[in-house]
Amino acid sequence: MEREAGEPGYWDDHQSAQMKMQQLGRLKDTVNLWRGLESSSKNLVELTSMALEENDASLQEQLEVESADLSQRLAREEINLTLSGPYDDRPAIVSIHAGAGGTDAQDWAEMLLQMYCQWAENWKRPLDVMDLSYGEEAGLRGATLEIGGAHAFGYLLAEQGVHRLVRLSPFDPNNLRQTSFAQVEILPTSEDDPEVEVRSEDIKMDTFRSSGPGGQNVQKVASAVRLTHVPSGIVVTCQNERSQHQNREFAIRILKAKLLARQAEEKAKQVANMRGERSANEWGNQIRSYVLHPYKSVKDHRTNLQSTNPDAVLGGDIDKFIEAYLMSKVGE
Repeated sequence: MEREAGEPGYWDDHQSAQMKMQQLGRLKDTVNLWRGLESSSKNLVELTSMALEENDASLQEQLEVESADLSQRLAREEINLTLSGPYDDRPAIVSIHAGAGGTDAQDWAEMLLQMYCQWAENWKRPLDVMDLSYGEEAGLRGATLEIGGAHAFGYLLAEQGVHRLVRLSPFDPNNLRQTSFAQVEILPTSEDDPEVEVRSEDIKMDTFRSSGPGGQNVQKVASAVRLTHVPSGIVVTCQNERSQHQNREFAIRILKAKLLARQAEEKAKQVANMRGERSANEWGNQIRSYVLHPYKSVKDHRTNLQSTNPDAVLGGDIDKFIEAYLMSKVGE
């Protein structure tokens, strides 16, 4: 690929060349990572051998720390090796939709948004909150965010599906137990994919005022954007108290991601890898249950992995659930 990049005419097709250079960069990162791990393991073995030969126990603590670190890095790369899909390296667009459960479900959607934002922050991943649609009383009817970083789509695809919450409702005057649902949808960004073409003449744009909590308008100008892609019928809205230009830019990115997903759905072999089945936001279809009352538990129904610390999970500690799901898919 490096030789090809140096040939005359390589940049004649700028878009194609740019995508190839991005792929080359990712391959270089992978090669450098594994060569680094190889070098670290050789140094560790040599240091261990030297300590044994000289009967030097003073190095034991250092060797144990370095060994544990190397094991942890290798375990992480073993997970990454499961990510071989065509879009796994791309940033992910995460859409959260409140389901059955009324105001509690809208509050649950906001809790999930905070969970994914915290996960991204924990891993220092780029994050953009692209759209927020507030509920009438509290919470969110829906939210869309983009999370970047290595293998973002590959990891977050494990989160796609219905998430169920059981707790004492803070919105019920009798403080009764309430079950709420929210749907999480994960799409890969289009990354200027040549397969995805959005012509300006195919888009109908409407503007309206952004709304805040309680349904109140938060701006005097119509900065929120609604895009309708006429050929496909896909409708995308974006309202996050930004300028109309910024909202339109985000809406275009979401639209392209949805078009890419639709094209992939039309290729039958890629349906399961891309999006899985969409299911109703109700009983019996959840991938994960979060119980805050009468006991504390988070259980993934696909892998049976369970945690008794829902506060940590809702604080962004979801890696063990993602990794267990990815490992369960190996060999399928």
